[in-house]
Amino acid sequence: MAEWLSSVYPSDRRSMAKVDRLLEQEGIRRDRNLDYTCGLFDDEGDLIATGSCFKNTIRCLAVSHERQGEGLLNRVVGHLMEVQIRRGNAHVFLCTKPQSARFFSDLGFCEIVRVDNRLVFMENRRTGFLDYCADLAKTRTDGVSAAVVMHANPFTKGHLHLVERAAAENDTVHLFVLSEEASPIPFAVRRRLVEEGVAHLPGVIVHDSGPYIISAATFPSYFLRDEEDVAQAHARLDVTVFGRIAAALHVTRRYVGEEPTSGVTACYNRVMAEELPKLGIECRVIPRLTENGRVISASTVRQAIHDGALDTVLDMLPPATASYFASPEAEGVIAAIRAENDVIHH
Repeated sequence: MAEWLSSVYPSDRRSMAKVDRLLEQEGIRRDRNLDYTCGLFDDEGDLIATGSCFKNTIRCLAVSHERQGEGLLNRVVGHLMEVQIRRGNAHVFLCTKPQSARFFSDLGFCEIVRVDNRLVFMENRRTGFLDYCADLAKTRTDGVSAAVVMHANPFTKGHLHLVERAAAENDTVHLFVLSEEASPIPFAVRRRLVEEGVAHLPGVIVHDSGPYIISAATFPSYFLRDEEDVAQAHARLDVTVFGRIAAALHVTRRYVGEEPTSGVTACYNRVMAEELPKLGIECRVIPRLTENGRVISASTVRQAIHDGALDTVLDMLPPATASYFASPEAEGVIAAIRAENDVIHH
């Protein structure tokens, strides 16, 4: 019996319907975040295996129940790894169910963490996460250490307030800036504005988050049905990974900002408040900073930029951030924000 492997494009509705049916049969839904999908078809044109990519992750793998055990998934994964290599992605991640983890181990993937015996987070580097933690451990200090994680998109006085609070209550603050490029404001700019904004605070160490903290790699929503379940699973995976990072740095507190408007962030905070103490880490939720009667929010700043009203939110920005947006360097970023359909992240 001959099989053929082919790319499946979103415009090919017939083939995409076959992908959806196969995923459904295997208890998986198609992830909304995919940028490549392939299918393995038999000689009658029936889809017998599929897999997809998003950035440097492999997702939505499935084999027809009648054809399992024939090595079809090896072919799909091999093809997807070739796609990743052509993209320049040597470091690749996936999430899988625990019963499938050994299969991916045989293909060279190594377990990072597993969550609630539901998900296993894996990478194709034997010591990738261990090396990341070892590098972080070089910055470990004596005394009480805390952590703050932020997108800083852009860095506001609200972010600064959170870091100042942590710095006042701890000897060292490990400040992680999300390094994934997922917004018009480049990571290099976001990190620079954070570093300039906290330069007056002794004991604050700024880190890249890498691919391990709240990144595309850690969002395995295709295993889950309910949106609330998705948000909780993402949070639990992130907390489990963070627990390993905190151990490397001897971090015993994590500071988060109160979130009255974003359901996803509120869910994260709730899960962190429940799960971090189980790992010996205190979770401190800090009320949002207000200025002139308004809650300071990066989303509000982005919306103002989008609407051409940056001057109405300058009081929400530290000097370095305000100076950046007033400079010629920011013209392209401002144009990109104005071109976005939705600048509010839920």
